[in-house]
Amino acid sequence: MDRVEAQEERRRRMRETVISRGFVRTADLAEEFDVSLMTAHRDLDALQAQGWLRKVRGGATGLPSAQFHGSVAERMATMAQTKQQLARAAATLLVSGQTVLLDDSTTCLLLAHQAAEHTPLTVITNSLPAITTLAKEPGISLITLGGAYFPAYDAFMGPHTADAVRAFRADVLFMSTTAVTNGRCYHTSPETVQVKRAMMESAGRRILVADHTKFTKGGLYALAPLTDFELLIVDDGLPAEQIRAVRAAGTEVMVVPARP
Repeated sequence: MDRVEAQEERRRRMRETVISRGFVRTADLAEEFDVSLMTAHRDLDALQAQGWLRKVRGGATGLPSAQFHGSVAERMATMAQTKQQLARAAATLLVSGQTVLLDDSTTCLLLAHQAAEHTPLTVITNSLPAITTLAKEPGISLITLGGAYFPAYDAFMGPHTADAVRAFRADVLFMSTTAVTNGRCYHTSPETVQVKRAMMESAGRRILVADHTKFTKGGLYALAPLTDFELLIVDDGLPAEQIRAVRAAGTEVMVVPARP
């Protein structure tokens, strides 16, 4: 194994250590992986830049927070049944012949799995798992959005991806969000916000698909107010007063049973 391969292997193991333990001190990582404190810091900087974890005072954390959304595996496992129900409801709104924008959320990945039932469709996405899924479907005209690949998101993000989005016009956008606070959507990274704002600008109709727990979470970077979406698809775990408030502000709400 050469030096670069050894570095990548060490960082992979370091990432798994932080995610599995929740929080690890930088000094402990340096000792455990037999590297200098400076090397451990460089490794954590690289992993944070890729979106795998977040550096905090004295160490690193893999726990979801306002500045870190958690790994793809964690997000897929969270509210899995409810997300499946939301995706099914969103799929009923797909119309053959549409051009559809899908973001990199796990909920929209589940929607991608059902897109073949509503072909022909043109689908534009930055999600690598959605690209892999849709590339197998003969009725899907697939447009992929390039840019910098973020392994922790399993998606393409950043300014080049945002520029790629602006080259297209979609009939409808399906998008999820990390958090909804006081009627505004938030995310944990500026790269995510940059791409999602471009998607919103490029779509004729904007649909937010979010389970009720998103209304109890926090995010660091503001994306857009809920009123920028024509429709919110949410499960019945969201309190009735919050549903009324969203509707009163001008956004339609489709309430979906959390269980089949």
